[in-house]
Amino acid sequence: MVLHKKTVSFVALFLLLLVISSNYVLYHSSFGLQSLPADLNGVVVGSILDLSLVAPLLFLAWQRKFSLKHFIVLMATGLIAARFIIPSEYLASFQTVMWLGVGIEGVLILFELSLLFMLVKNVPPILRRIKSSSLPLLFSFSRAVNEKFPNQTFLHILCSEMLMFYYAFGTWKKQPSNEGNTFTLYKRSSFITFQIMIIHAIVIETLGLHWPLHNTSMTLSIVLLILNIYSIVFFIGDIQALRLNPLRVEDARIYLSFGLAKRMEISFKDIEEIIEDTHILEQKIPSTTIEFIARDFETVHPDLLLTLKSPIEATLFMGIKKKYKQVAICVDDPHAFKKIVKERLEKAQRDELI
Repeated sequence: MVLHKKTVSFVALFLLLLVISSNYVLYHSSFGLQSLPADLNGVVVGSILDLSLVAPLLFLAWQRKFSLKHFIVLMATGLIAARFIIPSEYLASFQTVMWLGVGIEGVLILFELSLLFMLVKNVPPILRRIKSSSLPLLFSFSRAVNEKFPNQTFLHILCSEMLMFYYAFGTWKKQPSNEGNTFTLYKRSSFITFQIMIIHAIVIETLGLHWPLHNTSMTLSIVLLILNIYSIVFFIGDIQALRLNPLRVEDARIYLSFGLAKRMEISFKDIEEIIEDTHILEQKIPSTTIEFIARDFETVHPDLLLTLKSPIEATLFMGIKKKYKQVAICVDDPHAFKKIVKERLEKAQRDELI
């Protein structure tokens, strides 16, 4: 079943890219223009349907998340994308449909601006909640925002981006915690070195391709420049978040985070068992398992595997939520980590029996 879902997701992504690229080539290449018939209305209608209906459905199939709200947003985005992909002279008969997409996006933008205003209005109580918490910022900030706005996906994404910029630019004077109940995840690997190499590669690629591409397509060069700058900021923030937020073991909970990419809270009462069997740990990790492992050029296996009584929600990139049944962990001091986790788990089990 897992393999089937992955296959469906891969096929949906392939078809999505095929739909977008084929429509772009149709109107922006000599081969495509030569293939256009004399009566273009049928072709244009087909392209509009591809971008506003087929592409959104394929995107949702790729993400494996079907929601009417997301479909409407994607449909409006597809109509706006059609204005850029299809030449304006071909859209003269379809202006009403095109403006429909702009209108939907306008309403959504106004709604999101109202949410942004609510967030700004609630910044002081959120900051007070963060300062009064003993948790790492990654967890205290998210918890404070969730208490105020529990079901606002847009605000969760925005707050995730705020964390990225904070760690990228506002944490250079801070030092990581070295308390006895904290454990780093990256020092036994070359993970941070690997990320720094990626940053260098992005910088070189930006310098090497931006100006030649700027002379060919200014719009594409600006888009790629923005994406490259965003990627650099993300990797810098991710490195800082990884350094400053080691795994933390409290009396009742474990706070796990791996940079900005993922974080999770696990109560010891929710742990069913701890797996240390080398044979099991060296097997392929299934998709129902979340990894907190610093991977580089070498094969790395987890130090232990936590099996949960029921799936627990983790927060991924851009505030995306997903539940997992198992948690694979690899720390720099596995012996001390295993000892403290076993002690706290035994204590939690004794408390349940009382």
